[in-house]
Amino acid sequence: MTSTQLRSDAISLESAPKEPVALSQLAVLLHPDDEVAVAKSSLLPGTQLILNDGSVLRVSQMVPMGHKIALVDIPYDGVVNKYGQIIGFATQEIKAGQHVHTQNLGIKELTLDYAFSEDYRPVELVPEVERRTFMGYRRPDGRVGTRNYVAILASVNCSSSATVRIAEYFRQQGVLDDYPNIDGVIALPHKGGCGAHIGSRDLYIFQRTLAGIVHHPNVGGYVILSLGCEVNQPTDMIDATPMRDDAPLVMTIQQDGGFLKTVEAGIEAVKKILPESNKATREPVPASELVVALQCGGSDGWSGVTANPGLGKAADIIVEQGGTVVLGETTEVYGAEHLLTRRAKTPEIGQKLIDCIHWWEDYTAYFGGSIDNNPAPGNKQRSHEHL
Repeated sequence: MTSTQLRSDAISLESAPKEPVALSQLAVLLHPDDEVAVAKSSLLPGTQLILNDGSVLRVSQMVPMGHKIALVDIPYDGVVNKYGQIIGFATQEIKAGQHVHTQNLGIKELTLDYAFSEDYRPVELVPEVERRTFMGYRRPDGRVGTRNYVAILASVNCSSSATVRIAEYFRQQGVLDDYPNIDGVIALPHKGGCGAHIGSRDLYIFQRTLAGIVHHPNVGGYVILSLGCEVNQPTDMIDATPMRDDAPLVMTIQQDGGFLKTVEAGIEAVKKILPESNKATREPVPASELVVALQCGGSDGWSGVTANPGLGKAADIIVEQGGTVVLGETTEVYGAEHLLTRRAKTPEIGQKLIDCIHWWEDYTAYFGGSIDNNPAPGNKQRSHEHL
């Protein structure tokens, strides 16, 4: 929140407007069929809102900025729409003018019309002569990176802190001055590497994931940091994945003199990699080489009004340029999957999304949870939606 927003909100909390104010001045109605609007600033009890039909609504409860206010009476178990889509059901009777939030809004099973592929439209690519370019790093396998990093990969959670310590050294001012083509030295810590069965599928998936990270086109070189006794032995991981073609250097804390000495050895190992990785240079590359992943970043009540549509437009532009955009968190689309199945190229592709959603429903139910977009306390405080 900016200082300007804070001042605006503070002013609105001093007193309610004495005269009726148009709804559009104090709140956002996203769809004419919505039962709720989003408060632009905190609405005090007694504030009178002139609705689009000319009627006047009196705010009966304080509605924080970014939260929802009921525009009509909503019966118990009645649907609540925002964006013209169902975002939840009233868990109690809600009167017009009341604050609509987690205290009176919940979720339950909903029958959705998937309408597979009804809205599918082939993307019209921009002609190649009009394609945009960016300065990227072309890798030997043909993929393109937007950065050129040297990475320190932990083979197990027990060596993760050491990878962070090594990376911290290279964030000191001047350390990378001789390597203008290096965008940084990064640590790749994690919480896995033990507790799995040797030779199991789960361990292999974990190893394959780590190999995929260090083979990301943004990584120009890497070393592996091991504890020594972990299930995910570096030699096994290297042999089981494309890492075997890299023959990466492995340092082991239990064999190389302990934590501090291994950190020192890791710093020296990275220094040896830097000159080779620095040979990579940026070159003009078509935007069609871009592969962008989207992930939730701390949603609030405004995300669906501002950030998400803006990001969606940016994604469309990248795809029109021939690039690729990947929606990462499947659970984040829960309740809105019917909007995506309509855009699926084929019903079979749309069904894959639904199958994935059902898997998550079964998974969360098995552990006694529910798939309700997993809003964190901060999300809820800032008015995260149930959609």
